[in-house]
Amino acid sequence: MSGIANTPQPPYYAVIFTSERTEGDDGYEEMAKIMVELAAKQPGFLGVESVRGQNGIGITVSYWTSLEAIRNWKKHDWHQLAQKKGKADWYKRYALRVCYVERDSFFDR
Repeated sequence: MSGIANTPQPPYYAVIFTSERTEGDDGYEEMAKIMVELAAKQPGFLGVESVRGQNGIGITVSYWTSLEAIRNWKKHDWHQLAQKKGKADWYKRYALRVCYVERDSFFDR
């Protein structure tokens, strides 16, 4: 999960997931990898960008073609399992924001 996602021309949607982790891994890294692999197979998925600081704060932004695609991903069985595990074990707190992208620009040297 590195690099800048190659998104199409707007409009599209971004889901911003900001989280603060608990101590220890407890299967988190493996589940995060599975979530990215599964999300990439979902209709409407456009890409993902993710970073986590040494302080445990992370930001993952996933890009989607529609609100329907986002809702379908939210309801995916494995994603539901990850959400439950996240609330129970992996996160101290998190925020989720769904945004409509009207404009974007990129710089590449």
